Amino acid sequence: MADVRRNDDVGQYEIWLDGGRVGLTQFRVRPDGVLVFPHTEVDEDRRGQGLAGELIGAALDDVRERGETIIAQCPAVAGFIADHAEYADLRAAA
Repeated sequence: MADVRRNDDVGQYEIWLDGGRVGLTQFRVRPDGVLVFPHTEVDEDRRGQGLAGELIGAALDDVRERGETIIAQCPAVAGFIADHAEYADLRAAA
């Protein structure tokens, strides 16, 4: 089972599996509090296992719980939201 953690020190959500970090989605916080997601990556040897979707979904769930909104510059995050309409409300005005 993968574990997704928010790491505010470096501005990213990380997905951990078998004791190691296997992927991340970066964010930066704008002065108005909106999170901008510019990049997501999963280790090459872990791709194709659904980990990016698990990571992004957990990150967006956490964003919702915190009452934050996002701008999805990353194609993976934007695509995830396009495929999962229940997260569309998290988009902030650009």
